[in-house]
Amino acid sequence: MDRHIPFARLHNFRDMGGYSTKSGEKIRSRLLFRSDSLSKLQGADLDRFLGLGIGTVIDLRYPWEISAKGRVPEHPSFVYHNLSVEHRPYDQASLGPEIETGPYLAERYGEVAKDGVAELRAAIELIATSEGPVAFHCASGKDRTGLLAALILDLLAVPERTIVEDFALTRLATPHLLADWLADHPGQRPSWPGYGTAPTEVMTLFLAGLRERHGSVHQYLSHHVGVDADLTAQLRRKLLEPVT
Repeated sequence: MDRHIPFARLHNFRDMGGYSTKSGEKIRSRLLFRSDSLSKLQGADLDRFLGLGIGTVIDLRYPWEISAKGRVPEHPSFVYHNLSVEHRPYDQASLGPEIETGPYLAERYGEVAKDGVAELRAAIELIATSEGPVAFHCASGKDRTGLLAALILDLLAVPERTIVEDFALTRLATPHLLADWLADHPGQRPSWPGYGTAPTEVMTLFLAGLRERHGSVHQYLSHHVGVDADLTAQLRRKLLEPVT
């Protein structure tokens, strides 16, 4: 299944439908989308986005990123929420080549999982309770978006192998994300070879870290994020097709 929905200026817009759970259910298609920054929408791209019937947009970026780059264009068909899940900013492009991508990003994700529990809880509740399709995004659709996507998939009982594979699909967008950075920084190149990449090791290490610290991803979500059985059931009712 080709999950990427083509846009001229978005490079990492994906339908999260179609994945199977451990019990054989499937995530409904065209109901949950993950993306790079929707501030890039305009013209035909915006029309295509609006045609998806999305009723809720969750922007995971910092307010200062939104001030600098803009937000999704306002439209009466959807409600916009800014939930900045990351509390410790860092500049991936300026990192040194000696920094190992997997361990470094997994550690940053661990910080988000610790610092951003209120925002993660709010985002999960919006996905579970909002009517109609939901889209969530950050800047590249890789790190903050990838973390939230992984937590949602775990709540739906999708196997870890699938969660890791979903994260790594950003590799198809990496050349375009790099091209965007180069266009914004003429005459420069990122000093970090890991910029824009999404190796499977990142998500594997992050999930392993949650298990080491909390016993399981489920216990992290229930005990620290506050996702109780009722909210999980709401999420599953909305997003999963029943087994036939």
